[in-house]
Amino acid sequence: MHIDPQEIDPRAVYKLLTGSVIPRPIGWISSISPEGIPNLAPFSYFNAVGEDPPHVMFSTIRPNNTNKDTLNNVLATGEFVVNMVTEDTVERMNRTSEMVPPDVDEFELGGLTPIASVKVKPFRVAESPITMECKVVHHYTLEDHKNGGATIVVGRIVLFHIDESVLLDDYKINMQTYRPVSRLAGANYAKLGEIFTIKRPI
Repeated sequence: MHIDPQEIDPRAVYKLLTGSVIPRPIGWISSISPEGIPNLAPFSYFNAVGEDPPHVMFSTIRPNNTNKDTLNNVLATGEFVVNMVTEDTVERMNRTSEMVPPDVDEFELGGLTPIASVKVKPFRVAESPITMECKVVHHYTLEDHKNGGATIVVGRIVLFHIDESVLLDDYKINMQTYRPVSRLAGANYAKLGEIFTIKRPI
């Protein structure tokens, strides 16, 4: 079957995309408004884009041509923090996805502990074993959209925070203690499950 995304409803496109591109890492993005109001929200359009120097990206939809609080904050301040989601924090992460007014502190909403960053102003999630302080280097809003599209934000990682409980020798991450969670379609999430190894050809 051939499906032209221009000929079907945007919700149908969303279902096809989020059901096909799985699993997706979750970027739990903390930001702060110019007035100093903390914000915390999860984004499943998120990934690493390079390590030399290290950069990550996340994308946020713009329903009805309106920016979400995260995007407004990040564009205004040029800073954000990525807090990685684990089995221990996934329920509290979900609480921070609630649509609330800009003056609501999602750290408090999710029962989470804000902790000061070192090189950027947004707070980090103390309960997350891996956080990354980032500075914005680029943003781009998708064109030819039907309902506001989405804006992609690329940030350079200026500082990693790795809890010793998930760090092995030679800067490797311990998957057994890290226990990351990824996003599937609908209300579904995934744990790591079975891990297998395939070595690259020499």
